[in-house]
Amino acid sequence: MNRAFNRKKDKSWMHTPEALAKHFIAYNAKFLGHTEVDQPKGTEVVRDAVRKLKFQKHIKKSEGQKIPKVELQISIYGVKILDPKSKEVQHNCQLHRISFCADDKTDKRIFTFICKDSESNKHLCYVFDSEKCAEEITLTIGQAFDLAYKKFLESGGKDVETRKQIGGLQKRIQDLEAENSELKKQLQVLEEQLMIAQVPPGNSMSSKTPTDIFDMVPFSPMTPLVPLPASNGSAPPPPARPTEMRRDLFGAEPFDPFTCGAADFPPDIQSKLDEMQEGFKMGLTVEGTVFSLDPLEGRC
Repeated sequence: MNRAFNRKKDKSWMHTPEALAKHFIAYNAKFLGHTEVDQPKGTEVVRDAVRKLKFQKHIKKSEGQKIPKVELQISIYGVKILDPKSKEVQHNCQLHRISFCADDKTDKRIFTFICKDSESNKHLCYVFDSEKCAEEITLTIGQAFDLAYKKFLESGGKDVETRKQIGGLQKRIQDLEAENSELKKQLQVLEEQLMIAQVPPGNSMSSKTPTDIFDMVPFSPMTPLVPLPASNGSAPPPPARPTEMRRDLFGAEPFDPFTCGAADFPPDIQSKLDEMQEGFKMGLTVEGTVFSLDPLEGRC
């Protein structure tokens, strides 16, 4: 391993100061992961971390898992680890929290740095795999650290404190946005439950027409067959009859039980009906035998 922050006089920096101060330098690499270490620096510390993460990489590779690719954005403010497609920031390592950076001379694809986590205050070692740019990325981080240190001396330490405050505010904003998103989801769930439980207005039993067991509206004539009793207990008056009688399909008046008993028949028909009634009465008194009558001949 090689300390990147031990700058050599015979090795010039690779980028202009403006590129790292006003913008950033981007690199693509494979992210083996990060692991906690006991010390903030040291060659043996990062060697053990690299050995551990390499072993985990072989296990994941045997299981068919691929090592994720990331984009590194290096500036005087820190090292950002992003998803190369969505550009979503996965880790934001502020430069003043990075305490050690090195590349592996035995495996030129591997480089690593140690950063103190802002929440847990633990020292985490980040390990990357870059086929051609491992040493260049290490030197770029060293150059960013050198420029940040010079700026720190020029500002009397105020610039570092400002970056700390900005970093804390950014972290607070991210936490509030995540909390706001969770509250919106809970509110949406409660609104859906309220809509399900709410009874539609105007759906009372009094306004609904009663139905029978077949969900049909029962027959309701204009005049009820059984009139309700009067309030004084007396018999109710007979139902009023319409002045005009309706006729059926053939133009004849329909059968009326209230008026058909008093009808008058012609003399010949009336006499035959009288004979039939007399014969029927006589038939009922002879040993209880019932006779069938022929209405056309008027005989038993």
